[in-house]
Amino acid sequence: MTMNSAVAEPRGTTREPVLSLKGVSKGFGAVRALTDINLDIYPGEVVAIVGDNGAGKSTLVKILAGVHPQDSGTISFDGVEVSIQTPTASRALGIATVFQDLALCDNLDVVSNLFLGREITRGPSLDEEEMEQRAWSLLRQLSAKIPSVRIAVASLSGGQRQTVAIARSLIGEPSVVILDEPTAALGVAQTAEVLNLVERLRERGLGVLLISHNMADVQAVADRVVVLRLGRNNGDFHVADVSYEEIISAITGATDNVVTRRASAHASAAPASPPESASAPSAAAHAAVAPSEGRLTEPLPDNSTGIDEEID
Repeated sequence: MTMNSAVAEPRGTTREPVLSLKGVSKGFGAVRALTDINLDIYPGEVVAIVGDNGAGKSTLVKILAGVHPQDSGTISFDGVEVSIQTPTASRALGIATVFQDLALCDNLDVVSNLFLGREITRGPSLDEEEMEQRAWSLLRQLSAKIPSVRIAVASLSGGQRQTVAIARSLIGEPSVVILDEPTAALGVAQTAEVLNLVERLRERGLGVLLISHNMADVQAVADRVVVLRLGRNNGDFHVADVSYEEIISAITGATDNVVTRRASAHASAAPASPPESASAPSAAAHAAVAPSEGRLTEPLPDNSTGIDEEID
C-alpha cells in the first residue's frame, strides 16, 4: 500500500488557496531540512502538519514566519508569488504565527499584551479605553474564557494564555494563522478550550495551519492532514477519509506492516468470479490466518489436520 491511495484532492474546485508552497527546500550546511515541499491552505480550512521529530515542521513554520528564507521553490499568497524575508514582511502579508513559547509578557495585563507594539493612541497618550473595548470584543468573538482583560497574564492558566496569544495574532486581521503545538503541556479542559478557539478561527474564514503531535487533537479539528517525513511530503489526507493507522504509517514510514499486509491479503483473496455452488467448498473456507504473520497461509491438506498421516 502506498500513501497515494488516500491523497487528498481539493473538494472546493472553484476555490483558490490563500497560501501555496511549491517545491520549497531549505538546507543548513550539509543538512537538508526540507526538500521539495508542496502545501496548499484554503480559506476556512484547518490543515494539520504532523511528523516525527526532525521531520521539518519547525523549519516550515519559520520559513512562513519570515525567520528563515527558503533556498528554492516559490510561495504564493492569494495567487501572487511573494518573498517572505522578515517576520515583519510575514505579518504585513497576512500571516500570523503563534509560537509554542507564546512570547507573552507575564508582568503585563491582557490588554497590554494584545496591543504590544500596536498600541492605540489619542494624541500623546495611550487610548486605554479604546484598547480595552477592542480587547473584550475580540475575546467575545473567540468565545474566550478570560475573567478580566486587566488581569496579569502571569495569573492565567495555560489555556487562557494560549487564548491571549491567539487573540493577539488576530489584531492585524490576518488571512492565515499558524499555531505551533498549541495544546502541548495542557490539561484536558484547557486543550478543549484551545480546540474551540481553532474552530472559531475556521468560522471566521481564516486558513489555519496547526502543528501538532497529538493525533486526537488533529482528528478533532483538522480538515486535512499533511505528513512530513525526513523533510519531504509523505501524505496529504482528508481527515474524514483516513484512519489513525494510516496517518501513523505515513509518519513512521511503516507502510509495510502487519495491518497493511493483512488488508492486502484480504483484498487479493476476494473472489474475482461469481461464487461457487454451495456443494463445492472454496479454498477460502480452508484458509487459515496466521496472526503472527498478518497474512493468509496455504490451504490445509484434505485431512484437515495439517499433519501428514503416518505411513505404516
